[in-house]
Parts: sequence; structure tokens; C-alpha cells
Amino acid sequence: MALNEKLADRVREIIFLTQKNVEEKRMFGGLCFMVNNKMCVGVEKSRLMVRFDPAKTDEVMEKEGCRPMDFTNKVMKGFAFVDVEALNTKKKLSYWINLALEYNEVAKPSKKKKII
Repeated sequence: MALNEKLADRVREIIFLTQKNVEEKRMFGGLCFMVNNKMCVGVEKSRLMVRFDPAKTDEVMEKEGCRPMDFTNKVMKGFAFVDVEALNTKKKLSYWINLALEYNEVAKPSKKKKII
């Protein structure tokens, strides 16, 4: 899957303003922005992946262009896809990035796989 480079650049512009510990990783056919070693947002060809507080699911799912993340045909709690068409202003994109950054502060990091 091709990566939306323009969207990735827009995400970088916002995320690097306030965050110091940011790493970009290619995964799931796109680009994932890891903040403090935790998955935060991801960019694909036509959508943004956002990790957010699962307690805000009802509120988040009402937003324009948003749908549950069902990457493996199973809805993943606390994750959503947002269509790129719904991210046509800096304010709209900033909302999603800030939502993810807010949760990133309290989110638990992924468990590291043990190498045997």
C-alpha cells in the first residue's frame, strides 16, 4: 500500500512541535508515529490511524470521517481510522493528533516480545 506522503508531512509538522521522543516506523503498509515508545498515530494512503482513550469511543465515533479500526476484521478498542478527506484543515488534523497525544501520556507501552 502506498503511503500518503503529504499527510505524513502534515503529521510531522504538528507532532514535532510538542514532542521530543518521536520515532517513525514502517508498519501495516504505512507509517506509524511512535511517541515515547508507544503507538500514537499512523498514516496510510487514504486514512489516518489514531490511538485514543477507549472511554471516549462514543464521542470519537461521531466525528466526520471516523470509523472503528478493524484491521484484522475485529474492532480494536481505542483505535480509529479517519478518512483523509476529513483532515482537510490543520485544525481538523490537529484535533486527531492531540487526541492521540493526550492518551499517549497515560497509555501503557506495547509488551516487548521475548527473543529466545
